[in-house]
Formats: sequence, C-alpha cells, structure tokens
Amino acid sequence: MTQITLNDGGRQAAGAGRRSSLLKNVPLWLSVLLVTLLFVVPVIRLFYMSFVEEGGMSLVHYRSLLNESGTWTMLLNTLIVTAGSTGLSLALGVTTAWLAAYTDIRMKKVLQVLILLPFIIPSYIVTIAWTQLASDVPFADINLYSMGGIIFVLGITHYPLVHLFTANVLRRIPKEQEWAARAGGGGSLTVLRRVTLPLALPGIVGSAMIAFLSNLDNFGIPAFLGIPANITVLSTAIYQEVIGFGPGAFSRAAALSVILAIVALAGTLLQWLLLRKSATDGTAAPDTEPRVRLGKRRPLVEAALWLFVLGTGIVPLLSMLKTSVIRAYGLPFMPENLTFDHYRYVLFDYGKSFEAMGTSLKLAVAASLICLVFGTAIAYFRTRRPGGTLRYIELSVGLPYALPGIVLGLAMIFAWMEPLPGWNPGIYGTAGILLIAYVTRFMVLQVRGSMTAMAQVSPDMEEAARISGAGALQKWRKILLPLLSGGILSGALLVLLTSLTELTVSSLLWSSGSETIGIIIFNFEQAGYTTHSTAYSAVVLVLMGAIAGLAHLLLRIRNRRVNSP
Repeated sequence: MTQITLNDGGRQAAGAGRRSSLLKNVPLWLSVLLVTLLFVVPVIRLFYMSFVEEGGMSLVHYRSLLNESGTWTMLLNTLIVTAGSTGLSLALGVTTAWLAAYTDIRMKKVLQVLILLPFIIPSYIVTIAWTQLASDVPFADINLYSMGGIIFVLGITHYPLVHLFTANVLRRIPKEQEWAARAGGGGSLTVLRRVTLPLALPGIVGSAMIAFLSNLDNFGIPAFLGIPANITVLSTAIYQEVIGFGPGAFSRAAALSVILAIVALAGTLLQWLLLRKSATDGTAAPDTEPRVRLGKRRPLVEAALWLFVLGTGIVPLLSMLKTSVIRAYGLPFMPENLTFDHYRYVLFDYGKSFEAMGTSLKLAVAASLICLVFGTAIAYFRTRRPGGTLRYIELSVGLPYALPGIVLGLAMIFAWMEPLPGWNPGIYGTAGILLIAYVTRFMVLQVRGSMTAMAQVSPDMEEAARISGAGALQKWRKILLPLLSGGILSGALLVLLTSLTELTVSSLLWSSGSETIGIIIFNFEQAGYTTHSTAYSAVVLVLMGAIAGLAHLLLRIRNRRVNSP
C-alpha cells in the first residue's frame, strides 16, 4: 500500500510539474501567436490576394501584368532609378567616409552632423527643398522632374547611409597591415588597392545594398518628382493602382507588391550575408587616429568638402525657406514680395494642419511607447534566453521592415479590413490602423536598439542581483534600466521621429479625419500649393528639432545621473 501511495504521489507530482511547465510557457506561445497575427499574417494575406480572381485562385493578374508593355517600362524605370541612385550614394558615401576616417581634416564632428542631414530630414521635405533650389539657379535650366532628377535626389538622400557604414569599416581595418605594405615599398595607391579596399569591400558592398534597398523602398521622392513627369516605378505604380479603384485594382496592386517584395527580400538576404562577412573583418575597436596627412592640400580638400556638405545639406533648405515667405511662387526674392501669410494659413486658417500634427504626434508617441515596452521585452528574452522560438519572433518582427513601405501598407489593408472571415473590426479608415501599421513596421528599430544595449550588460550582474534577493522589479529598476536606458531611449526616439513624419504607409491607409503630417505636405504639393507645402515643411522641421533637442537634453541629464558618484 505504501509503495502504491508513493507511486501515485510521484505521478501526481510529475503531472503537476508538467502542468506547471505548460503554464510557464503560456506567455511565450501567446507571444508567438500575437507576433504571427501582427507581423506575418498580413504578408501572407497580401501574397494570397495576388492570386484571387472572382473568388477563385488564378495567375491571371501576373499574366496580365507581365503581358503589358507598361509593366516592363515600369520595371526598367525602377531598375534604372535604383541602380543609378545607389551608384551615386556609393560614390559620395565612400569618398566622404574615407576623408572622415583616414585623413586629418578638421571639425569632423560638425561635418558628420551635416552629412547626416539629408537622411535625417524626411525625404519628401528634402525633395521640396531641392526643387526650390533648382528653380532658383539663374544660369541653368535644371529639371528635377525627370529620371535624372529622381536619381540625383535619391542618391543625395541615402549617401549618408553608405558614409556611416563605410567609415565604421575603414576605422576597423588594422593599420599594421597598411604599414607593412608601405614598408614593403608599396605606395599610397598600392596600399589602397591591395590592402584597404579588399578588407573594406564586404562592408562597402553591404552599405551599397542598404542604399539599394532604401532607394527601392522610397515612395516620397518618386511620387513628388515622378508622378508629375509621368515616370512610374514599382512603389508609385502600387499607389496608383490602389487609389484608382479599377477592376481588380487591389489584386493587381498585390501582384505588383509581391514582385517588389521579392526583389527587396532578395536584397535583404544578400545584405545580411555581406554584413555578416564584413563583421568578421577588421579590428574589434575602431581607430579614430588619422592615417593620411594631407599637408598643404588640407585647406583645399576641406574647402571642397565643406562646399559639398553645405550645398547638399543646408543650401536646399534655405531655398525652401525662401520660397515659404514669397507672396506668390515665381516672384523674385525682394522685400516687397515677402510675407508670412503662408505660415498663418497653414497654422491657423487651414484647420487640418494642426489636426495632422496632433494626429502624427499622438500616433508617434503611442507607437514609440508600445515599441519601447514590447520591443525591449523581445530584445531581453532574445539575448538572455536564445532559442528557436525567440529567433522566430525576432525574424517575424523584422519582416515588415524588410518589405517596402508601400507593400506593407497594402498588406495592412488586406489584413485589417476583415481579419477573420465575416468580422470587420471597423479600424480601416481610422487612425487605429495607422497605429498598428507604425508599430508593425518600426518595432524592429526598438528591438535592434535594445539588443545592442543588452549586449553591453553582463548577465552576471543579474545573477548577482538574484542571489542578493532582488526581485524582478528591483532588478530592472536598480540595475538594468540605469544601464540600458541610453540605448533603449535612443531606439524609442528613432521610432518616434520616424513615425512622426512617415508618408509611405500612410499614403495608402489615411482617410479624411486621420491625415498625418506627411499626407498634408503630399496633398499640398500634389495640388500645386508649393508655398504652403514649403511653409508647413519648415514648421515640421522646427517640431522635429524641438523633439530631438528635448531628447538630447534628457539623455544628458540621464548620463550625468548615471555617472555621478
């Protein structure tokens, strides 16, 4: 009897242990389900809709598109624009990166900020700035509403990406290898050709792929410059199909989206492979000491670099500001032609301006807070408890960001018009679907930022806290948050600023009453109200600067508290 009782007790204990284990894993499986519904299902629905034809499944939309000469023209336009702008970004980014990483030019920190300006400022505002500058040049007829104009503005907008990645790679190349090549009789060009470029090549090619994907994804520049000139690329073709509401418009747009997504995902895979390879090259710590002394040529090189940086980062913005205070577009910049009526109109007379800023701020703050909490949680468990399930969550969260924004916008429509058969939650056409789209698209930015911060904190500190009797809340409040707050808040700020001025996804999801900042500027420009779009763009830049300045101040206060004894 005693033996039977013990066995029964053992079975009961084992059963309780299994139930406890299952209950312990419930949050993980709920997370998998939620991530799948939010991040994976929309992409699957988009792929499915590209085959739907009158309730059945068919390849008719792909056959129709591929049999149209306009499709091949559009694909060729996409290839030319993307390849040309990537080549320009690569040439400018590698040149400025080499000067910043290897030479003894002065004021590198200021130059770095100015180099980043064209990328930090929303691309559609950069486009407006360049169109105004082109119209102000008296000695040349510059037409940015052309293939060359699109390539130029895209290249200028994304060369800072190449600069950042290439400069980091160059600083990590061991200088001893270059010294050895020089000691062996090699000149500067020989060292560059046989040592520097081979070691930096994976990183340079990886940065070129990032620029390629950014150019492929960009909607604002091809829309602002290409639509008026009747130059169509894949991203604008999808937009025009959706807003056209023609027969099978959504399914045709879905087929185009699948084609664009395949190109983007292939590029993303190649980028990952190249960056993975480049991560193994070079030294662990960057070397910021100059390796090339310019000597007497330094003033000339600095003058050329400053002229380029100011010409691409500041001068177009000044031209845009000039247009915003001209009484009527095209009038000369004379005192009698200056007015602030356009600012008064966009701020006070046009009621949707403040509503759009309020909507964008609310959505951006909400998206950044949601991403802050859940993105940091994903990053924590991904770094502390690695495994296949959490790897799946990480990849799923990154999938929407790997897709072009216009593709994700269409996927959101298909996913949330009727998430379950027969059930329409009524969020399509409201600000709610914009919030879901922003969280879905930008969650990975928070995850990446938080994972980078987590990697700097040893798990031994958490173990020491646990041994000392600290609970989970105490561990986060007293140990993790003070150490991680810088990286976590930087990720949240990136989500905030990106969501604040987002246009690509919003262009498909907005409706009357849920206009955002990007939509207001887009509508002004499409309607031909250039003075209004430039004035509103200037207001938006001031708002972004205020938010960035406040965040910088808070981070400085945080750093002082962390570093104070």
